[in-house]
Amino acid sequence: MSAALRRIQLGNALSAFGNGFTVPYLFLYVARVRDLGAGTAGIVLAVFAVAALMVLPFTGRIIDRRGPLPVVLVGSVAAAAGSAGMGLASTEVLVIAAAALLGTGISVIQPALATLIVWCSSPSTRSRAFATQFFLANLGLGIGGLLGGLIVDVSRAASFVLLFGIEAVMFLVLGATVASVRPAKAAGAESGSGESVPADGGGNGWRALLRDRSMMSLCVLGFVMFFACYGQFESGLSAFAVDVARISPATLGVALAANTAVIVLAQFVVLRLVERRRRSRVIALVGLIWTLAWVAAGASGLVHGHHAVAVAAIISTYALFGLGEAMLSPTMAPLVADLAPRELIGRYNSAFALVKQLALAAGPAVGGLMAGAGAYTAYIAMLIVCSLAISVLALRLGRRLSPEQDSPLRAAARPVMAVAGTEATAPAPVAVGA
Repeated sequence: MSAALRRIQLGNALSAFGNGFTVPYLFLYVARVRDLGAGTAGIVLAVFAVAALMVLPFTGRIIDRRGPLPVVLVGSVAAAAGSAGMGLASTEVLVIAAAALLGTGISVIQPALATLIVWCSSPSTRSRAFATQFFLANLGLGIGGLLGGLIVDVSRAASFVLLFGIEAVMFLVLGATVASVRPAKAAGAESGSGESVPADGGGNGWRALLRDRSMMSLCVLGFVMFFACYGQFESGLSAFAVDVARISPATLGVALAANTAVIVLAQFVVLRLVERRRRSRVIALVGLIWTLAWVAAGASGLVHGHHAVAVAAIISTYALFGLGEAMLSPTMAPLVADLAPRELIGRYNSAFALVKQLALAAGPAVGGLMAGAGAYTAYIAMLIVCSLAISVLALRLGRRLSPEQDSPLRAAARPVMAVAGTEATAPAPVAVGA
């Protein structure tokens, strides 16, 4: 791993560490500590998604024209200011404004950091780089959450000011760490497997992306994936576990810890198993694993009178989701990278981030509505179908991908072949932005 990539990974881990201090307590802070009510707390959570939807369509073009480094710096400052504002705000207007600033900063940081990772990696190291990023982010988030739990005190607003202050400082540390990076754009300049697009891109860049059938297929797949997993953690799945499986909130916390533990413990073991496999088939396997997870969740609601079995089923559900996430981290982001023409790295990253935000907005909304209506059987059935759809969509996507896009390491390892007295080699894999 290069020195530049190590700095990027360190900054990403520290910002996730700071984020862990506040994420589990945000709703509680707004609703009870600032006494603004559950309605305002819900609006604050929605503002994060709205902010992302507003800025991401423009973020990609800026990354492609100005580079990712200025975007990370601006995003870090905005996120730090928003986080500090959240800690100090005591009125509805100020809390919502701070949430908008924080959400904007976080939204633009993500695709810019992904592009920096691409610039500092090669096709053969990119899966490992993104797996490391995911591992460190989850580790930082988990440690931050644990330490935040030791500090938080709902009877003292000052304890939350400290939590948000730590988060703000960590965002500034991210900016300072990344500011010291001087990536050689050689890696990024060689990126891109798609057709060349004028450097200034403009509307032509977005039209080129929309005409890319492989990327559009990946976006549809990504939406279903984020909707069926990440979008359910804090809405339908938790409501199902508490209302139907009769799991206590404390036990639900154990299940969430199991999810993080599987990611942290299994990430590099999983990486060794999947990095030489076809990406489309790895994603299809994730769909099957998540199908099993939702079947386990459904079963937890059927074992009335066997509380220990229900607890084990719910914990298994979260653990299986974690296993799937560990398999996706070295797969999805590098695949976005390997689909992008070199001039459109930022736009491809931002487009996929936008799809993720749409799914993360729709997932809790649908899950919450179905949970509120008590339609839990239909809810579980819907998500089993979505998980199976992930497998089908992944296999269909695999038919559109070149060998270099679907499995760069295997393509690079293909031996030199003698053909009619001449030597023919497999085409070299191309690097692209994620």
